[in-house]
Amino acid sequence: MQEFKVLESTPILKIALSGEIDSGNADEFFDVFSAEYEKNPSDVVFECSKLEFIDSTTLGTFVKILKHVKSAGHAMKLTGLIPRLKKLFVICSLDTIMEIEG
Repeated sequence: MQEFKVLESTPILKIALSGEIDSGNADEFFDVFSAEYEKNPSDVVFECSKLEFIDSTTLGTFVKILKHVKSAGHAMKLTGLIPRLKKLFVICSLDTIMEIEG
């Protein structure tokens, strides 16, 4: 299963995430994001409705991406998180620094 799929690159960068993203593939996730973002820096949306599992490494990767995007004057949003995963962002107070929709 492909965990990262670029759905759109202009006018926003939209990446669909699926399956599991953890310490084993979080670096690859960041590399996929970085390669696409460098081609066309813009606002970023992660579509997460098929994302089933993340760990603390992945949470850290999202924060790293957020800092990168904000430093360039853009925004980041996560959409479609299942309740169990959304709860992780809330518990870690990450919902206060990044936009989480749905």
